[in-house]
Amino acid sequence: MQTFRSEIENPIVERDIIELANKIELFNNGKIDEEKFRSLRLARGVYGQRQEGVQMIRIKVPYGKLKSNQLRRISEVSDEYSRGRLHITTRQDIQIHYVDLNRTPELWAELEKDEVTVREACGNVVRNVTASETAGIDVKEPFDVSPYADALYKFFLRNPICQEMGRKFKVSFSSTDEDTGLSYLHDIGYIAKVQNGVRGFKVVVAGGLGSQPRHADVLFDFIETDKIIPIMEGVLRVFDRYGERKSRAKARMKFLLKDIGLEAFKELVAEEQKAIEFKSVAIDADAYVPSKPVSVEVPQVEIKDQEAFELWKSTNLIPQKQEGYVAIGIKVLLGDFYTDKARLLADLVDKYAAGEVRLTLRQNIVIPFVKEELLPLFYQELEKLGFVEAGYNKAVDITACPGTDTCNLGIASSTGIADELERVIKAEYPQYLKNEDLVIKISGCMNACGQHNMANIGFQGMSVRTPDKLVAPALQVLLGGGNLGDGNGVFADKVVKVPSKRGPEALRRVLDDYEANAGGKSYVDYYKEKGQKYFYDFLQDLQDVSDLKPEDFIDWGTNEEYVKEIGVGECAGVVIDLIATLFLESEEKIDNAKESFENKVYSGAIYYAYQSLVNSAKALLLAENKKTNTHAGIIKDFDELFVASDKINLGVSFADLIYQINKFAPTEEFAAKYIENANEFLAKVRAFRNSETVA
Repeated sequence: MQTFRSEIENPIVERDIIELANKIELFNNGKIDEEKFRSLRLARGVYGQRQEGVQMIRIKVPYGKLKSNQLRRISEVSDEYSRGRLHITTRQDIQIHYVDLNRTPELWAELEKDEVTVREACGNVVRNVTASETAGIDVKEPFDVSPYADALYKFFLRNPICQEMGRKFKVSFSSTDEDTGLSYLHDIGYIAKVQNGVRGFKVVVAGGLGSQPRHADVLFDFIETDKIIPIMEGVLRVFDRYGERKSRAKARMKFLLKDIGLEAFKELVAEEQKAIEFKSVAIDADAYVPSKPVSVEVPQVEIKDQEAFELWKSTNLIPQKQEGYVAIGIKVLLGDFYTDKARLLADLVDKYAAGEVRLTLRQNIVIPFVKEELLPLFYQELEKLGFVEAGYNKAVDITACPGTDTCNLGIASSTGIADELERVIKAEYPQYLKNEDLVIKISGCMNACGQHNMANIGFQGMSVRTPDKLVAPALQVLLGGGNLGDGNGVFADKVVKVPSKRGPEALRRVLDDYEANAGGKSYVDYYKEKGQKYFYDFLQDLQDVSDLKPEDFIDWGTNEEYVKEIGVGECAGVVIDLIATLFLESEEKIDNAKESFENKVYSGAIYYAYQSLVNSAKALLLAENKKTNTHAGIIKDFDELFVASDKINLGVSFADLIYQINKFAPTEEFAAKYIENANEFLAKVRAFRNSETVA
C-alpha cells in the first residue's frame, strides 16, 4: 500500500485504491462475501470475465476525449497488466481483458498518473458520460457541449447520492439536433439548444435498450445550462428512492417511468429540489481549455495510390467549423486495436494535430484539428498503422459488442458474424462504402451493448433448438430502427430468428430488396412503408432448423461445436445482503456522514445518513423475509411492520423521520440532527434484533 501513497497526489484517489486493495485481501481470505465484494469492485471498473480467474477492466473516457499522454498511459497499463489489446466500447470507454484481480489496485494507480480513472465505470452508478464525438468542431452545433459534459461528470463522480442505486444510470450529450449522442435511449440525455441567445438543453429521460427498449420522454423542452446538474441530481434522488432493487429485469429508470408516469415523476423531481444544496450550478464554459492544434510546416508527401486516397477522403473526413481544419474518422474493426498502434497514433496527433483523439459511439476513433494540407501526410502515416480503411460511419462500419469472446452474458458470437458481414458488404455491395444512411449493429445477447435494437438492420445473439434437441447458435434479425434526431428515434422490430450461419444470407436478401425497391427512401422510411410482415415473408424460410448441417453448429470465429454457456451477468452488480453486513454498512455510512460533515459537505453528510437509515430498516425487513425492492417500499413496510405495531418506538413514523431529507435544505444544523437520527435508529433496530435472536 505504501507505493500508492508515494505516487498518487490526490488523497481521495489514494484512499479509493487502498480501499480496493484491502477489500481484495479480505475477499481472498474469505472474510467478505463474494456477492458483496462484487458490488465494490464493479464500481471500481473491475468486471468479471467469461474466462475464469481473470477480469475485464473498463477505463472511463469522459465524453470520449482522450489526450495523447493518456492514450500512452493506457497502452503501458495494457502491456503490463493485460495483453496489449484495447477495446473501444459503444459508450466511449476502453476495456482491457485478462487482468489478475490482485493487480487491479496497482493498475489503477498507474492510470491515475495521467488522470485516467476506472472509478464508476461499471456497477450501479452513473456510468461514463458520453457525448457527440464531434463536440467542439461540429459545423452545426450551437455551442460546444464538452465543458458541460465535463462539469457534470466531475460533479457526480464519487457523489454519495449515486453510489448504490438499484441499477446503472447512463447520460449523454448531443451537440446538435441530429442527436449524435443518441439521447433517446439514455436514462437522461441533453441536446444543445439556444433560446433568445441563451445556451441551454432539451432534456429527455428514461430511455433504454435491452430486451424491452423504451423511448425517452421529454422532461424539459429547454433549461438553461446552470440547471442541468440540479435537475439530474433530482432525477437521481428519485431513481434511488423509488427504483426497483430486487429484480434486475425491472430496475432501470425506464421501468420506474412506465410505472408512475411522467407527470408523477416530474412532481417527485420538483419535490427533491428543496433538499438539493445547489439550486443553480453555473458552468464556466470559457474556463474549459480545449485542445489546441499545433503549428507545423507541411512536409512533402507522395501518395502512391491516388485512387485509394481519394476514396478515403470521400468517406473518412469530417468537416470542422474551424476554418482550414478537418477531422479524420478512423474505422476500427469491432473497436479493437493494439498498443503499438496506439502509441504511434499518440505521437502522430502530438506532432501534427491537437494532441488528442476522440472515441466514438460506433467504436471508432476521430482525430480532430487536422490541417487540410496535412491530409496526404496523415494518410501516409495512418496507412502504416492499417488505419485508412474506407467507410467510416458508413453501412460497412458495423458495430458489435464482445459477445462470447469475453462477456459472461454472450449467447452467440457477435464479433465473428460482424467480421463476416463486413466482408460480404465490401465484396458484394461496394456501393455501401459511401452509404451513411444504413446502420448495422450486432449484440451477443438481449442486453444490447451493441445497440442492435436501434439499428436499421440489427442482429442479436441467441440459440435455437432443433427437432432432435440439438442446440445451434442463432441470430434474431431486427429491422427498421433508427435515429430521427432531436431526441426522437424508432426501435427495430424482431422479424425472424435464423441459425447464425445464415446471417449473411439474411443480410443479402435485405440489401437486395432495399436496392431493388426503396427508390431512394431512407431505410427507416422504407421499412415503415412495407411493414414487418413484408420482410418476414421473404426471410421466414431461413428459420427452418430441420435440416441443419454440421457447420451450422459451429459459431462464427470458432472451430468448435457450439455450447450455450451463460454466466452470471454483472451489468448491475447484484448484491446479496446479509443482516449483519447491513448493520456494519450502516455504521460505515454514519462514519462517512460524519467525515462529510467535518468537511462541511452537508448535502453529502445528509445522504450518507439517509442511506444508513434505509440500510438499517432493510436489515430488519430481511430478517422477517419481507421484500425490499425499493427504498420507498422499505420505508412503508417498516412503518407497517415495526412502528405501527409498537414493536419499535421512534416517537414519529419512520416515514416522517427519514423523509426529512426532502423537506429541509442541507444546512449544518439539519445535517447534524439527521446524522444523530441515523445513529439512534441504528441503535434501536440493533437492540430489537438482538432481543429477537436471544429470545
